[in-house]
Amino acid sequence: MLNRLKALFAKIPVLRSMKVYIFLVMLVIGIVPSYITRVGILQSYEERAVSLRLTDTQTQFKIIANHLLNNNYLRDTSSEAINAELEQMSNLYDGRVLIINSNFRIVKDTYGISEGKTIISEEVIRCFKGEEVSNYDRKSGYIEMTIPITETIYQTGQASDSQKEDGPAPVQGVMLASVSTDNIEATLEILNRKALIVEIVISIFIFGISMAFSTLLIHPFNKVTRAINEVKDGFQEEPISVKDYLETEHIVDAFNQLLSRMKVIDDSRQEFVSNVSHELKTPLTSMKVLADSLMQQEGAPVELYQEFMQDIGEEIERENKIISDLLSLVKLDKTAAQLDITAVDMNGLLELVLKRLRPIARQRDVEMVFESIRPVTAEVDEVKVTQIFTNLVENAIKYNKEHGWVKVLLDADHQFFTVEISDSGIGIPQEDYDHIFERFYRVDKSHSRQIGGTGLGLSITRGAILLHRGSVKVSSVEGEGSCFTVKIPLIHVKQ
Repeated sequence: MLNRLKALFAKIPVLRSMKVYIFLVMLVIGIVPSYITRVGILQSYEERAVSLRLTDTQTQFKIIANHLLNNNYLRDTSSEAINAELEQMSNLYDGRVLIINSNFRIVKDTYGISEGKTIISEEVIRCFKGEEVSNYDRKSGYIEMTIPITETIYQTGQASDSQKEDGPAPVQGVMLASVSTDNIEATLEILNRKALIVEIVISIFIFGISMAFSTLLIHPFNKVTRAINEVKDGFQEEPISVKDYLETEHIVDAFNQLLSRMKVIDDSRQEFVSNVSHELKTPLTSMKVLADSLMQQEGAPVELYQEFMQDIGEEIERENKIISDLLSLVKLDKTAAQLDITAVDMNGLLELVLKRLRPIARQRDVEMVFESIRPVTAEVDEVKVTQIFTNLVENAIKYNKEHGWVKVLLDADHQFFTVEISDSGIGIPQEDYDHIFERFYRVDKSHSRQIGGTGLGLSITRGAILLHRGSVKVSSVEGEGSCFTVKIPLIHVKQ
């Protein structure tokens, strides 16, 4: 059943509307209580009316039962006064009265059709035991009751001493009576019709109120939709504002943040294209200038040719470096980037990275120190992690001072391993912290040109760290040095 309802909602889009949900909820909240109230009032009235009718008739029948014993009616039914009383009660309540003696024989029937017959039923037997029984048959529209006929206080007003000693007097007969409840049913029908009319009027009113409120409540969300569509179609570029509800305000705030992020990404994309064009064009321009210079010089010495060709080779190498870094970025940007995860000895890997970079450090007289707190083995992509720490240590060397130092510290806890790479270099201004991982961004552009940086190394590094679900933080004091802290899980979790 639930699956069918889900399928129905999927086929009819309007049933998935919040407006429809609000309308239905308000309609149910309004109509169901009115229906329950109507039914409850009618049932309460019916129970009260039946209870009053039962109490009233039982009292009167008990008085008649007292008269039956006084006139010895169970043995002689010829008493006109008693018969008149019974007929009057039967006609008054549109019912029937049966008088049953101790032999279970019907001695009087106000309908005159069962006299002389024997009747044995559970109610009659229980009444002969002194128990009064009453039953309301709603379907037939009658109240049935049994009244025991016995010598009790109805005769004398008090029990005799022998009755007190020997217990209640025996039941000498039973009066079985049925009383019509047609007048109660008629009153119930009238009340039900009037209550139903009131309920219909209330339902119509609630229907209108529900339509109005559902439209009113959903209006701010329609405003959000229109505003978003305007942004999508390019008619509005400013942040949108719909402060009708706290929920719409949260939605709009989230959308504005997304819009700002999209603008930043778009600006970054344009800047990236511009930077790529510039970075790729610069070496080509230098090679063209060198080639044109050679062509314009007739009979140039071999030494000049060799010098120019060496410069051209360096520009080609620089071009190749930029293209390689760009390809690395493209691979990292793919959502399905694959990692070749293996268990790697991080102590050995960092020692190998430092060994490869020591020749560069010697050229600038930079001392390199590796300190390991404990042996660490982690599940990582060895190639990418090597690239991460190669880029960071190489930057620490290149942007260092002569006779400076670079320190690499390895540590781990039960979840992550941490590598701190600190140096005594030129440092990073605090305003540049948020930009150093952007593509082609350089803190000191002139210095970066001199050492041949492409501005892509830190961007590649950050991408590889994020692929491992790690993090990288930087702290620096301008003119004193920097510290990059890389934190990567020891156990790789597949995304």
